[in-house]
Amino acid sequence: MLIFSERTPNPDALKFSPHRRLTDGRGWSFERASAAAVRSPLAEALLQLAGVARVHIGEDFVTVARRPGGEDWTTLRIQVIAAIADVLGAGLPAVVAPDGEPVAASQIEDEIRQVLGAYVRPAVAQDGGDIVFERFEPEAGTLWVRMEGACGGCPSSRRTLRDGVEQIVRRYVPEVVRVEEVAAGAEASRAPAWKRWLQAAGEGAGPRRPVFRHNGRVVRD
Repeated sequence: MLIFSERTPNPDALKFSPHRRLTDGRGWSFERASAAAVRSPLAEALLQLAGVARVHIGEDFVTVARRPGGEDWTTLRIQVIAAIADVLGAGLPAVVAPDGEPVAASQIEDEIRQVLGAYVRPAVAQDGGDIVFERFEPEAGTLWVRMEGACGGCPSSRRTLRDGVEQIVRRYVPEVVRVEEVAAGAEASRAPAWKRWLQAAGEGAGPRRPVFRHNGRVVRD
């Protein structure tokens, strides 16, 4: 499991991104001294670490605050990543509501995010853009995504979603019937190279893995 960390304006807090949706959109905060009505296996594991003072669990990230003047981040960061990986790797929910139900996304949403991250975002990023999971409507099988950066509002984005992104996602997540784009503000003047790549990836019969290049060399997953 890949878990990335990044600094925040607060030197005593780090943000950790496990690349999966942790809650239904709500954020939950936990402190060592407080008795929360909402139970969180993830927060409980993190607060067992001696250097952790507070934990905030967002939709797809975890912010951990250390005790002021406490343990150095060099060591604590590794401990936090290990704790997050242990909890999520064991299949435990990040947060459990007072009624006992997990406050988390479905397995299908996790699979969609993984497919977008592995097979779509690297190609989109080559042209200065990004594709972001917005929501999944299981009743209709509709995946809503948001195109950002250089890709936001491109006139040909609808065709790209149909011929490229939709083909790729449906290949790995059959519960997805179609892909729609959340309206963006900016417009682009032409279809960039990544659109042609996605269209090519969606053509042909049978499963086909995309090919990425790094420093001129072909890299396969």
